[in-house]
Amino acid sequence: MKILIFTEGTILMHKSAVGHSREEIIEQVKDKQSSVKDYSSYVPIGNAVDKLNKWKAQGADVIYLTSRKEQVEINDIRNILSKFNFPKGGLVYRKQDEGYKDVAERIMPDLLIEDNCESIGGEDEMTITHISEDKKTKIKSVIIKEFNGIDHLSDNVLELV
Repeated sequence: MKILIFTEGTILMHKSAVGHSREEIIEQVKDKQSSVKDYSSYVPIGNAVDKLNKWKAQGADVIYLTSRKEQVEINDIRNILSKFNFPKGGLVYRKQDEGYKDVAERIMPDLLIEDNCESIGGEDEMTITHISEDKKTKIKSVIIKEFNGIDHLSDNVLELV
């Protein structure tokens, strides 16, 4: 099983979000609080590392999708995933004039996990919204509330699809 999971807002958040409610975190993003752009200091949301390691142990292939496009920022996200012991997996991003849908359609995951993009515009900013209808039928989409984490998802990866 191939899982494509979004990083920022789904399994990672800016450091100053720690200890704040989801609503306060969304306001920090909307207000462009300084740590939102400090990708090298991002932290996991909840127990995302443990959850993903459980899925990986069940044979899931985890691929991370970042919103970052600049190489230095992509490297920051890669380093954060490594620093916090997220399971090994590819880190993909949009190239040139690509949208998230292009990346997802190229990878064709069995499962796409992303947040609802509440702080940046909602449904129209989500990946699954723009995937072509014929490909959308082959991808199971799991949408979580932004900054709510994936802790509530089943430990059994097969139950997700």
